[in-house]
Amino acid sequence: MTAAEIVRELDRFVIGQEEAKRKVAIALRNRERRERLQPGLREEVTPKNILMIGPTGVGKTEIARRLARLVGAPFTKVEVTRFTEVGYVGRDVESIIRDLTEVAVRLVREEMRRQIEPDANLQAEERLVELLLGEPEEHQNPFASIFGFGQSQQPKAERMSDSERREKRRDLRERLRKGELEDEQVEVEVEDQTGPGMPFLGEQNQMQEMLQQMMPRRTHRRRLSVREARPIVRVQEADRLIDQDKVAQEAVRRAEQSGIVFLDEIDKVAAHGAQGGPDVSREGVQRDLLPIVEGTTVSTKYGPVRTEHILFIAAGAFHIASPQDLIPELQGRFPIRVELRSLGVEEMRRILVEPEHALVRQYAALLETDGVALDVSDDAVLRIAEFAHRLNEETEDIGARRLHTLLERCLEDALYRAPEPGFTALHVDRAYVERALGEVAANPELSRYIL
Repeated sequence: MTAAEIVRELDRFVIGQEEAKRKVAIALRNRERRERLQPGLREEVTPKNILMIGPTGVGKTEIARRLARLVGAPFTKVEVTRFTEVGYVGRDVESIIRDLTEVAVRLVREEMRRQIEPDANLQAEERLVELLLGEPEEHQNPFASIFGFGQSQQPKAERMSDSERREKRRDLRERLRKGELEDEQVEVEVEDQTGPGMPFLGEQNQMQEMLQQMMPRRTHRRRLSVREARPIVRVQEADRLIDQDKVAQEAVRRAEQSGIVFLDEIDKVAAHGAQGGPDVSREGVQRDLLPIVEGTTVSTKYGPVRTEHILFIAAGAFHIASPQDLIPELQGRFPIRVELRSLGVEEMRRILVEPEHALVRQYAALLETDGVALDVSDDAVLRIAEFAHRLNEETEDIGARRLHTLLERCLEDALYRAPEPGFTALHVDRAYVERALGEVAANPELSRYIL
């Protein structure tokens, strides 16, 4: 995609902020240009990281997230305030790259699953037939008869003759394809999602990752209907067909070459005012981030990941601190800076109705599930936008997030009543909005806590 095409795609989801969209589009396009360079020069061309400056709720995160989705790039968003300087209890900054690699692995694995979906579906069908028929003796636990655990409750397949077994399989397969066995119960071995951990630390850390790599995955058997078991079995069969080494290699390559990391609340670790006390680790976090952003190699369970070609987008409101409060070395690693403006009434109005999944459309779809047709007039949309803009000016500026609160309050009665008999349509006009919001919005002290 050209830079102009990227901006047009972003326009479908993000209203306004043209300068920010242009800069991220250019950064993404430069990655595509870099791939066409000679190998020697390609290694020397590094991404131009971006620092977004602007209040909350104006589209910083949404721009970065949509940018990654456009190209299917591995993307991770982290709040910098969750990290601590090396030596303190908490999360270390290298876990950012491990998280990014995990995202890349999921992306690659999903792509490979789609490629082998027909084969995986056939394998899953055969597996369900086996489970319905009864597991062959060789698949059962060899110690089950001695210790009395792990035995299947299904009839043993070895009691049938080979011809009976073939006939039974054929019959089960036909009935399975017709959907006649969806409520039949089968036993499926599933993987435990919980692993060794240290819950008192609150965050996954490097020690936990090491333990997870060392300890084998635990499984247990669950009794499910065929309908519930099918997606589980399908994924298991697909994973058996996928070369996991290729998944890891491709995931590492994508994380290195096309990964995008969004560092939110970067202003919260900018050292401003007096040092010491709770601010003691702020500069330390910045110094720990520096090698990641400059380019280093991070060890992950899928292999070493180099970070010099990962695109970093940092963002912060910078109400109290300024970008100059960041350490000079980190400032230099974010050469492209863009300021995002606070949203005006017109931007608020457009956000309510123009994006592909605009808020008004979302609520209309929700009420439609209960048989209620929602119609919001243009003057009602404008009045909600005016309320949101005024409240942002008089209280805290939380950007477009204010619209969620106002629209929810406007439609609270309808959301509560549906699907009440006789309640099949709702027309929201300017007068309706005034009744729902006017009294609260007119009281500054009340609106501060409610809206």
